[in-house]
Amino acid sequence: MLRLVVDESTGRAVAEFLRGSGCDVVDVSETMPEADDADILSFAVQEERVVVTNDKDFGELVFRSGRIHAGVFLFRLEDESAANRLRMAAITLNRYGRQLAGSFTVVTEKTIRIRPM
Repeated sequence: MLRLVVDESTGRAVAEFLRGSGCDVVDVSETMPEADDADILSFAVQEERVVVTNDKDFGELVFRSGRIHAGVFLFRLEDESAANRLRMAAITLNRYGRQLAGSFTVVTEKTIRIRPM
């Protein structure tokens, strides 16, 4: 089962969709509201969860600061609507769900790039 932590920037609709898809989801807005990105990343590592986010600061933490992570799933969408996030989450989960843990994944409407770490 894929273990995820969904950042507040991504929204509750995505968290609920992922739960409904069988993922073990911690929603930051429910459990640690307003937590900073470094704390979310540390929590995700301790819990062995992939961070699902719209916040590119997680890329900064991983690539520039060299922070350890258990996986990051970053939405970089032109259409930031909840419906589009849900659509792209479903596509990514269905095609690449098993590859998300331990990888840095960037999802756009045109591409899904997975970089194993």
